Amino acid sequence: MATSSASSWREGMSSDNIKGLCLALSSSFFIGASFIVKKKGLKKAGASGIRAGSGGYSYLYEPLWWVGMITMIVGEIANFAAYAFAPAILVTPLGALSIIISAALAHIILRERLHIFGILGCVLCVVGSTTIVLHAPQEREIESVAEVWALAMEPAFLLYAASVITATFILIFHFIPLYGQTHIMVYIGVCSLVGSLTVMSVKALGIAIKLTLNGMNQLIFPQTWAFTLVVTFCVLTQMNYLNKALDTFNTAVVSPIYYVMFTTFTIVASVIMFKDWDRQSPTQVITEICGFVTILSGTFLLHKTKDMADGLQTSISIRLPKHSEEDGFDGGEGIPLRRQESMRST
Repeated sequence: MATSSASSWREGMSSDNIKGLCLALSSSFFIGASFIVKKKGLKKAGASGIRAGSGGYSYLYEPLWWVGMITMIVGEIANFAAYAFAPAILVTPLGALSIIISAALAHIILRERLHIFGILGCVLCVVGSTTIVLHAPQEREIESVAEVWALAMEPAFLLYAASVITATFILIFHFIPLYGQTHIMVYIGVCSLVGSLTVMSVKALGIAIKLTLNGMNQLIFPQTWAFTLVVTFCVLTQMNYLNKALDTFNTAVVSPIYYVMFTTFTIVASVIMFKDWDRQSPTQVITEICGFVTILSGTFLLHKTKDMADGLQTSISIRLPKHSEEDGFDGGEGIPLRRQESMRST
């Protein structure tokens, strides 16, 4: 069995997979930090204009928000490159590291206290990510962007894409006007659903660029530009609704929930489109699923820390609106999940 495990490691961690792994790790550092910088910018902009959660765009005039945005872009570029070298089932779960960085910095900089079980959740995220990395499949050999387009045009993926688009429109036009300010899953649902299509298109575009740099020009194919348009539209949509989620809810809660949903939909999309699990044994697939469940357990703990009261001060802070700190109240250890407008002083 030890020999089999060693063989599985050598097969899974090809040179391309290692490049993708390194790029994904660096991406997580930048993205995790960008959440905090952008949140600071959103708070500062909201103090002098209409908040993003209320439909405002004053943050576009705030330099600090742009610093966070540039930091996120650097991380996304590294992430973009990672998808060109490694399968999504390897790259995407490593986003758990950005959760840890984001939660730690939120604890230090934003004073959004992290419970001891939140720390345990971070550890579980690392363990689950490591499990997935050790059993990740090799990257699929693709020789042209037209081949990726053919995979995207298969009935199974077309059905998935149609379901995602339908669900996104329902969330945007029906649920967001009713529940956007009180239910965290609405904004994050839009980001995660659209994000799964973003990753598939980013991977296709990354493969096209990699092949072009290797001497096989893919820019002459219309499919390359079609994937570019999809990436542009999806990224803008994600950015808009992620800003609303960050401005309305606690960073330490937004980050893990977004990670869980985004990763789940991305893995589903990758399994359908690129058939990642077709190239693996049942043991490897089950191990990867167990690794992902471990990550889900970690993010669940991070999420549930919002309900853990630690004395009267914490109980008071849980009942206060998210922006109470901005009004001069030191919120204690509670992590409020949603704004409660009825309790805001006017």
